Order: sequence, then C-alpha cells, then structure tokens
Amino acid sequence: MPSPLEQLSARALDWLGAHLDFFDPFSSSGRSAPHGKAKAALELALLCHRAARPDAGPDPLGGATALVRKLWQDPDFPGLFDELPAYASTYGLIYAALAPDGIDDTLCRDRLALLPPEFLAPEGKSPYQRVEIRYYAEKAGVRHGIEPYAALVPQSPLVAFRAAGSGAAHTEAGSRGGAPGPDDGAPLATPRAYALTHTAFYLGDFGRTDPRLDADTLERARELVRVTLLHCVEHDRWDLAAELVLAQFILGTDPLSTPSGAAAVDCLLRAQRSDGAIPGRSAELEAPPSASAGEFFGKAYHTTLVTALMASIVASPRPS
Repeated sequence: MPSPLEQLSARALDWLGAHLDFFDPFSSSGRSAPHGKAKAALELALLCHRAARPDAGPDPLGGATALVRKLWQDPDFPGLFDELPAYASTYGLIYAALAPDGIDDTLCRDRLALLPPEFLAPEGKSPYQRVEIRYYAEKAGVRHGIEPYAALVPQSPLVAFRAAGSGAAHTEAGSRGGAPGPDDGAPLATPRAYALTHTAFYLGDFGRTDPRLDADTLERARELVRVTLLHCVEHDRWDLAAELVLAQFILGTDPLSTPSGAAAVDCLLRAQRSDGAIPGRSAELEAPPSASAGEFFGKAYHTTLVTALMASIVASPRPS
C-alpha cells in the first residue's frame, strides 16, 4: 500500500506527464503566451534536475526529461526570456544552470554571455536575491561577485525574518518585493514566506547538502517554518505548504514525524483531484469549474509541480 506521500507524488507526476504539451512554448495547447510557458518549462527542468531517479526502474519523468532536452537545444527557446525584460537575466541564468547533461552547451554559453556584469554583482540586491544568484551562477559555472554563503546567511531570511508579533523587526522585503508585515494573520507576509523557503532550497541544494547553519540559527529557522506551515494548512495555502514541508526536510527535520508536516501532507491530499492536479496555489485561488484547459493549467501546474518535487525529495534517503 503506497504511503500518503507516495500517493501524492505518483498522482502529481501522472498529471504533469499527461500535460507536457502545455509546458512546451511552441505547442498550440492552451492559451498562455510563449514566455509564460517558457517560465513553466524552467520549473519543469528544475523538477527533472532534482527528482531524477538514480535507479534503473521506470522513470515517471521520462517524457518531461525528453521535452526539456528538446527545448534546451532549440535556438528559439532562450529568446523567449527577452519578452519579460525584468526577468530576462534571471531566467537566462536559470536556463544555463539547469541544462541537461550531455547536450551541446553552445546556446547556454551564448545566453550567459548576455548577462550584464551588474546582474552578477552584489550591489543593489537583497541578501535573498544574492543567495539566489550565487546558487544558480555556481551551477551554471559563471563567474560572479556575490559573497560566500557564510557571509550571506546572517543577513538572509532564515536569520533576519521573525514571525509577526515576535518583537523583532523585518529587515528585508520578499523575493520579488512586497509590503512588509503579515497578511491574513500569517506569521509572514506571502513574499517573505516564499523568500524563506527558497533560501532554504538554495542553501541546501534542494535537499542534497547540509545548509550549514549553526545550532541557534537552525532552531529559529525550524520554528519559523513550523508556525508558518501550520498557518498555511489552516488556510489551505497549498503551494506554500508544499514548499514549507520541503524546507523542513532541508533543515534536518523529518516532516512526516511532525504534526505540522503530517498535517500539510493530509491538506495536500485533500486538495489533490482524482487526476493528480492540485487546482491552484490555495483554496482562495483555486481554478473555477468554468476554466478552460489552458486556464486550468495556468492555475494548477505550479503547485502540482512543487508538490511532486517536495514529495520526491522527502521520500528519498537523505544524502550521507
């Protein structure tokens, strides 16, 4: 009998595999603009990069891996990032960092050559943004001027953020900006919660390495993740719940042995449709019954993919 986590993972992967055309910017499926699908393809590449099976068994990501390999060798694909000028450098860096093994990397190197030097420098960027750039720059093998992680951690969301009402000041805006302070009674405002989880992802390489936090920092980060996760479960905020469970794992906790982690998995299972999709970032943002196939994909793909990523990592043995 599959465990709840295995059921969650298998169903999510089934749905993703059945909707690969919607991830292809050059497919006619759905109504999303090509640059929107390009972002979705980057997320699919991350799933393939981190959740690939090391054994020789059946690979539920085989179709996704093949699509990513095809797109990464298509000269028209990286140009789609330019349709979103504010994110073109970030997407270009991630594109190069997540390149599949064994492909001709000429297109990736060409894209890296377009990165402005100031993008790879620390000036004018929050600690969270510097952590993100350093992570992907090192994976892409590109030189940068970002400080070492040891210098970034004390300024990062894992240390600087405090739950609402703790008496400590917030010192940084979220991953993409946003007003300070909580929303709907949350311990952290939504942009800050995402910055918290993503910082854990990068410092811990999505569960592959120890994030190398001292004992006090680790305990504070675990508690902030715990209280934020409980709030997300209470309010059916599915996307953040999945990310926070993964953050728990990266921070050295067995999520399924904690009340907050187990409740989050149950919450996600309740939200998951029979076809495997999780129909939005939250119950409040759930796709309506009238949504077209393309509109539903736009609402559902990210949370379904993040859930599959989380479940595949948490169910795997920890690296030694």
